[in-house]
Amino acid sequence: MLGDKQEHFAGKGTEISALVTHVEEYLKNNGFTVQTSPPSDEGTAIQAKKGGFLREVVAADRALSITIKGSPNDFTVRFGIGKWLEHLGVAAIETLLLSELFLVVDVADSLWSLEVEDKLIANVKAFVG
Repeated sequence: MLGDKQEHFAGKGTEISALVTHVEEYLKNNGFTVQTSPPSDEGTAIQAKKGGFLREVVAADRALSITIKGSPNDFTVRFGIGKWLEHLGVAAIETLLLSELFLVVDVADSLWSLEVEDKLIANVKAFVG
């Protein structure tokens, strides 16, 4: 899928909860509304969407979706566009894995996603080291 990327990190010793917090703060500082699932054995999901009249009219249910799964020394971060899920903070990630967390979107949203993803991926890589 266009805009669906994964980064795998091994041997970094990164505290996963600190990485989740870092990604949340990065997105909030860049004007996104952010929601995060509770951590589970399947990882943590973060969704972010940008407000504005046009985005609300055209793609109110679309969001940048990030999942972080693994241990401090072996984890994967997945980035893509997905359906904005109401109440993500109280949903179990097992439910999310069966939902539309990642979905195919039109070219305009994908191009926007690619730009945001590239910046976020670079930021995550810098944080992890």
